[in-house]
Amino acid sequence: MSLFFKILIGVIVYLVFLIAYIPANWLVGIAPLPNNTVISGVEGTLWQGKAALVSVDERQVEHISWQLNPWGLFIGQANIDFSIGNRATAVSGKGNVTWSLAGVSGNNIRLDVPDSFLLAGAKLPFKTKITGDVSLMVEVLEQGKPWCEQLSGKVFLNNTDVNNQFGAYPLGNIALGLSCLDGQLQLATDETLNTLGLTGTAVLGEGNLVKVTAKIKPTDAQPQDLRDALHFLGRQDSQGYYPINYQGVVPGL
Repeated sequence: MSLFFKILIGVIVYLVFLIAYIPANWLVGIAPLPNNTVISGVEGTLWQGKAALVSVDERQVEHISWQLNPWGLFIGQANIDFSIGNRATAVSGKGNVTWSLAGVSGNNIRLDVPDSFLLAGAKLPFKTKITGDVSLMVEVLEQGKPWCEQLSGKVFLNNTDVNNQFGAYPLGNIALGLSCLDGQLQLATDETLNTLGLTGTAVLGEGNLVKVTAKIKPTDAQPQDLRDALHFLGRQDSQGYYPINYQGVVPGL
């Protein structure tokens, strides 16, 4: 290796470590953050640090910490172990995320958030109010087109309660499998994963287009208002299921 390349590599290594050990609060201070984003209580460095609060519009996340693997930078990757919140905070989670020119990947990710955080004051049709919380568990994630190349995980809707002008619908707990189907995000559930007699899939494709193909049948565990409304879905099939079919763009997604 020539002297020039040795010097060049030495300079690159020096600059990487110089940037990495700059205080994280200084980096946040000069970062071009959007007007709706506030980051406070930042400590540590780019390698390892924490922030007391990150606020984006009406959403707030507390006690964020991160650890960046320095060796990944030499092969063009930013590999980060992160932790969010704790048992006393509304939002909590942890996992590993890697960013590279090929996209984003991750593994062993878990996030727990209340429905109020996800909705963030959004006005839903029919004066609908939703309470409960969501748990996301991702074993493997690899970004692709339009959404994913590989994805394996689960989504849990916990203590879900829906109220609107048509009635009260305490839906309870619903588990959904999370996977990748031809680059699209797919959520799937069946009667072993919920007490609502619900079976089917929802697929998020290109252009935020959602396609729901599902069916539901009356069960004793269903809220009475839900059972009374099932006939509006159409005719029952030979097995007692009512069809649930939808295709369109999710507003605000």
